Amino acid sequence: MATAIFSNPKFSPTITTTSSKNHYHYQRRTHLLLHDKVQAFQAASLKLNPNPHYKKPQIVSCQSSGSESPDTEKVRRPEYIPNRISDPNYVRIFDTTLRDGEQSPGAALTSKEKLDIARQLSKLGVDIIEAGFPAASKDDFEAVKIIAKEVGNAVDADGYVPVICGLSRCNENDIRRAWEAVKYAKRPRIHTFIATSPIHMEYKLRKSKEQVIEIARNMVKFARSLGCDDVEFSPEDAGRSEREFLYQILGEVIKAGATTLNIPDTVGYNVPKEFGELIADIKANTPGIENVVISTHCQNDLGLSTANTISGACAGARQLEVTINGIGERAGNASLEEVVMAIKCRGDQQLGGLYTGINTRHISMTSIMVEEYTGLQVQPHKAIVGANAFAHESGIHQDGMLKHKGTYEIISPEDIGLERSNEAGIVLGKLSGRHALKQQLEELGYELEDEQLESIFWRFKSVAELKKRITDADLRALVSDEVFQPEVIWKFVDLQVTCGTLGLSTATVKLIGSDGKEHVACSVGTGPVDSAYKAVDLIVKEPVALLEYSMNAVTEGIDAIATTRVLIREETSDLSGHGSTVERVTRTFSGNGSGMDIVVSSVKAYIGAINKMLGFKDRTVVNSSEERIPISA
Repeated sequence: MATAIFSNPKFSPTITTTSSKNHYHYQRRTHLLLHDKVQAFQAASLKLNPNPHYKKPQIVSCQSSGSESPDTEKVRRPEYIPNRISDPNYVRIFDTTLRDGEQSPGAALTSKEKLDIARQLSKLGVDIIEAGFPAASKDDFEAVKIIAKEVGNAVDADGYVPVICGLSRCNENDIRRAWEAVKYAKRPRIHTFIATSPIHMEYKLRKSKEQVIEIARNMVKFARSLGCDDVEFSPEDAGRSEREFLYQILGEVIKAGATTLNIPDTVGYNVPKEFGELIADIKANTPGIENVVISTHCQNDLGLSTANTISGACAGARQLEVTINGIGERAGNASLEEVVMAIKCRGDQQLGGLYTGINTRHISMTSIMVEEYTGLQVQPHKAIVGANAFAHESGIHQDGMLKHKGTYEIISPEDIGLERSNEAGIVLGKLSGRHALKQQLEELGYELEDEQLESIFWRFKSVAELKKRITDADLRALVSDEVFQPEVIWKFVDLQVTCGTLGLSTATVKLIGSDGKEHVACSVGTGPVDSAYKAVDLIVKEPVALLEYSMNAVTEGIDAIATTRVLIREETSDLSGHGSTVERVTRTFSGNGSGMDIVVSSVKAYIGAINKMLGFKDRTVVNSSEERIPISA
């Protein structure tokens, strides 16, 4: 591994270049600091095409029992009824990646990206998609509305269609706004909340218990009066609330028409035994509890979110609120992939027969998509979806794996959608044609339109002229660079740099603007990347600060393709808040680029981040009820 750190007096980023070896026989995406794990997901006009050589595994490799698991593609999903589940063992998966997940620092999603992720969540089979917080901003409202219209009406052959949910505080404006966004879905839901812990009621709400109960009851009634027959209520910070008060307020909202009661450990304070007892006590002591579904929402401040969620399910919760890759406020949320695979692997033996409707073979694809769009990297040792999750480097472990995979793997990589090494024997090089390239891309899970394939083919040929062999990692990087980019406002055309120890580095950059005109600028800097970025700034004329810069060689060797990721912040920021508590929220935007020239890949990443930032410039804050409001329900 080679690491180089440079100093940029203007931006002061840390530039890290790494090269890593693929330690295991699965064609796993390779990464250390960055993202060779990019682009095997469905986005825009791209859609997943199953590998024709792939043989679907029938057994989850839980070696303690070896028992068969339900076919993930033919799950016995019960008919959806808002306030009850006909099968007591079925657990609904409520995904809040697009709402709570987007509240992660640095995660800024465009409406198109939210729609792409919602489509993939539907492909994954989640029961409820919390598409956003419609009252937070005009952009959030429109994104939720589009998702409700498109994804919320895409009924499959088995009758499955996800519930589309919008979050709201307990006030009429929020609830009305949420309903206006989600009402177009076949199965719309309003999720409303108010804090119930002593510290929140005293210092944040400045309201008495009686006032909080009255507000909750009236707002659930109001949501039902709009025509919404699926209303979820959350007592924020339930994990630190008084039990008797919880029983009382929950009983009142049930009478008011709530269909799901979500019990959030908002600050990640509880431990598994404690949280399981909380769910059990609510189930035993809340009047009318038999008429609703109990849900969990566990934050990860103490690293216990997955454990608390599973504990809640064992105690009677039948809806689990999670996010892809566990992203979210502060330390994040319970991770969908961890919760779902724990239930799939141990549901029969230790969890009383619990099961979900998730098609786990789409977990890896969904994880990559969310990571790519949010710019939030998955650490290598992350359970289920981390780069090292199925890596075996120890000699003892490798010996065991060669003799029987069950010695050190309790689940199979195929179960989450990771493909095995190329079984067709195709080796791509400079003499390969379009058909071979297309077939290999299909093996990796891509189905491209002709125009996209043509564009990638010529990029492939140019790389193949310089490399003896093109690997799957190279192909993923090329697909990422050609397809998974934000809407083009500024397009990269040419770059020329001069650098070394004999003088200042100089860069000349040519871009094409949205008007089709060419723009050229030249600048000097402390290095080739610094000078190139300054030249881009002269053309774009947008004040930004470079927060992070990372580079990864996707394969070994001096001829490796470099994949660069940057994180930028606009120098100006949005006002956000409600009432008298207006605060300044700083958005950050990520971009990535790939190429055999590290300066070219760096400029592509920088322009991609700028394009994403400029895409947000069109968002107009209408009034205080539409300003972006941080929420931690």
